[in-house]
Amino acid sequence: MAFEGLADRLQNTMAKIRGKGKVNEADVKEMMREVRLALLEADVNFKVVKDFIKRVSERAVGQEVMKSLTPGQQVIKVVKEELTELMGGEQSQIAVSNRPPTVIMMVGLQGAGKTTTTGKLANLLRKKHNRSPLLVAADIYRPAAIKQLETLGKQLSMPVFSLGDKVSPVEIAKQALEFAKKEHHDYVLIDTAGRLHIDEELMGELKDVKELSKPDEIFLVVDAMTGQDAVNVADSFNEQLGLTGVVLTKLDGDTRGGAALSIRSVTNTPIKFIGLGEKLDALEAFHPERMASRILGMGDVLTLIEKAQANVDAEKVKELEQKMRTQSFTLDDFLDQLGQVRNMGPLEDLLGMLPGANKIKGLKNMQVDEKQIGHVEAIIRSMTKVEKEQPEIINASRKKRIAKGSGTSVQEVNRLIKQFDDMKKMMKQMTNMTKGKKKGLGMKFPFM
Repeated sequence: MAFEGLADRLQNTMAKIRGKGKVNEADVKEMMREVRLALLEADVNFKVVKDFIKRVSERAVGQEVMKSLTPGQQVIKVVKEELTELMGGEQSQIAVSNRPPTVIMMVGLQGAGKTTTTGKLANLLRKKHNRSPLLVAADIYRPAAIKQLETLGKQLSMPVFSLGDKVSPVEIAKQALEFAKKEHHDYVLIDTAGRLHIDEELMGELKDVKELSKPDEIFLVVDAMTGQDAVNVADSFNEQLGLTGVVLTKLDGDTRGGAALSIRSVTNTPIKFIGLGEKLDALEAFHPERMASRILGMGDVLTLIEKAQANVDAEKVKELEQKMRTQSFTLDDFLDQLGQVRNMGPLEDLLGMLPGANKIKGLKNMQVDEKQIGHVEAIIRSMTKVEKEQPEIINASRKKRIAKGSGTSVQEVNRLIKQFDDMKKMMKQMTNMTKGKKKGLGMKFPFM
């Protein structure tokens, strides 16, 4: 997860104060020293850190903490609230124009992932908000960008408006808006030119496109891995264009994450979305409070629930529950479940959303091997219908055939059958538990 180093440092610091029955100024001072070091190490802007520490310290030695029944927990509450505030307080919603289409201008430097993010955002608008977006290729200096947007459009089955690279971006924007009105697109996403650095020519052109298209939103796409540079770029673009939001990409990378904590304070521009991977659905609305929770090890159950609601078929869950009760759960059902969980995103990320997951022995550094999951799927798909329903009939020759068909080994086939058997036993115990027969449970998932 993003902010991993910062999260570890802050959680260790919070653990020292959590259970304290009394908290004095010396305790708060010691804790603030640790928090300050953790934030600076995570590449948070120095001035932002200074202001943050001052605000938390004032509240932590004030009446609300000193007179509370659990001062240690109250201090942590203060840190969480101030961290949330630092990242923008409440979630910033995307604009909706009274007179469609709503125009979003995507800006940023080359290499930040602007074109891909434009596609991801269009996908999110369609899937989550039921909108009909039009993608506009206005980066005429990089023919590869036009081609890239057209490819994304094909992958998403979404229209891309392009006039090639010989027409000015202003003219492209003008004709795209006319086209969108005629074809009843309610969102227009303009992918503008980027450079490797900020220059007058680039800014002049972006101002012209802004003047003509009168965008409802101007989103700056920045690479979270560039640290303080991301903050400087945001500051510069904001000064010249008046940004309405920032999209942070590569927040899943090996980044110290400080940029995310600094951008809002330095530019007073909300972080609207965060990119958490390569896939076209790997873009999420940014929730400051949920991110603060995750950084402090309190989990992010709301996002986990939303992911489940978006990717898990409720009818199938009911059906599955029934099968578990009647012990008619098959390897086909397991394969189906595996697919639904995989749709929710990388398993490490899902585990990271569970409160205190990082403290569970063995989970903290657990890498879920996606290749191993692929093996499990291949093994099940190499079985006959009867074998999936009755794994107990799978003898030595059948195992050889399944291993050969799935490109795996007999040992792996054996392991899966044993683990599936353990799983069924556990389900039986769980149904027995509801009848008051509690037993010890123990199982391993086939990919852990």
